Amino acid sequence: MSITLLGFDYGSHKIGVAVGQSLTASASPLETLTNTRGKPDWRRIGHLIDEWKPDALVVGHPFEMTDREANNAEPAKRFARQLSGRYGLPVHLVDERLTTRAAWLDLGHEAVRDPAKVDAWAAKLILETWLSIR
Repeated sequence: MSITLLGFDYGSHKIGVAVGQSLTASASPLETLTNTRGKPDWRRIGHLIDEWKPDALVVGHPFEMTDREANNAEPAKRFARQLSGRYGLPVHLVDERLTTRAAWLDLGHEAVRDPAKVDAWAAKLILETWLSIR
């Protein structure tokens, strides 16, 4: 049985969003949302949840290369708790280490032309990471 998921790359200014499904363990970038002063675009997130009807959500959990949580881990975990509380869906955290760097490499010149694509691509990588280890 295949499940649908939305993945999030939470950042202090932007939140990348991707959609994926378990049957092929693949994901696709959707869009990058604004995060103004720690206030995500809840209206748009709600619209994406209504549109895609995910069974669960996945949020990137920031770690440093030393295996310590990164400085931005607490806001990402708060965002995950808020998602769970608002939408009543299971929310999973997954190590997002190096996903933004990988997104820049994957997108190449396209990332330079449109940096907002990087966040959605990082969300895709976060979601595929979770799908590969579940």
